Amino acid sequence: MDKSNDNFIGKQLITNLFNEKGVFVLPANTLLSTDHIRLIKQHKIILDASDVIQLDKAAFFQIAVDDCTSAMENIFEQIRYNKSKRLPMIELRNEVIPFIQQVSERNDFYGILAALQSKDDYTYRHNVAVGILSTLLGKWLKLKPEDLGMLTIAATLHDIGKMMIPAEILSKEGPLTDEEYQLMKKHTTYGYEMIRDTVGTNHLQALVALQHHERMDGSGYPFGLLGHRITDFSKIVAVVDIFHAMTSDRFYRKASPLYQVLIQMQDDVFGKLDPYISRVFIDKLMQSMLGNEVELTDGRIGKIILILSHDPLRPLVNIGEDFVDLSRERTLGIVRVIPQ
Repeated sequence: MDKSNDNFIGKQLITNLFNEKGVFVLPANTLLSTDHIRLIKQHKIILDASDVIQLDKAAFFQIAVDDCTSAMENIFEQIRYNKSKRLPMIELRNEVIPFIQQVSERNDFYGILAALQSKDDYTYRHNVAVGILSTLLGKWLKLKPEDLGMLTIAATLHDIGKMMIPAEILSKEGPLTDEEYQLMKKHTTYGYEMIRDTVGTNHLQALVALQHHERMDGSGYPFGLLGHRITDFSKIVAVVDIFHAMTSDRFYRKASPLYQVLIQMQDDVFGKLDPYISRVFIDKLMQSMLGNEVELTDGRIGKIILILSHDPLRPLVNIGEDFVDLSRERTLGIVRVIPQ
């Protein structure tokens, strides 16, 4: 099989692309996915290095995430307005999953997180975020490639049942009433049924939609399951779902500072979240901070130079000629990581 175009995946077209008969194939600025490359091959076009540009890391993350979010919005709205419970898996596999996998392969947690920060499209961007970050966490947990592929799809679809919830509830500014909250919780069972009834998915993926709000101590919903009855995929997605939700601006509240989120997650290890999965996530997340600049709660900017094994959430930070040991300076914390 001709693979001459394959190394252009993830690069951006400079100009509009036409085949030899002048038929329009792709517009300028397209970020090339495996599906685009397949289309280009069908038109018997051989790309040249002068046809594309290699984006810098931040630009690639932003364009890939924005494109995935737009595709997810189209998929979600197609379901909402068609009242269809069958998911468009071809669109998902062609327009979303390849970029989620490409972004996660870069293994730059904070560069990725910066691109994922919600604009005014949290409902859709959150699904992309959970897909990407769950894939990263799956790699850190050393999942087999075939399991990792299943997890990526399951995580990206975890909230698909929300398309059966009235839009005015999803976008409500302020707390939900008890009646609205009971209706919102039904997105788990709706999602389970939608994925279960779609060709090309499996039961494990459907269970992630059903169980991602279950908690180890039985305090979650819809069934209040204890940890041993919750699947590993669901436990992974639960950790990432909580992290991205808390670090994102929402209709009804601002994002929480990073250190508050991590401390809350560490506290939740003892009851609500799977302890092993949570610790891997938090440890890898903190190790990813090494060498990065961070903003502290007092407004100062410094660089993390050491993660302390006895207190990983409170590293050693270099600020100018000073060194701040956050394990001793308990009133200080990290607000955000500044991507390199």
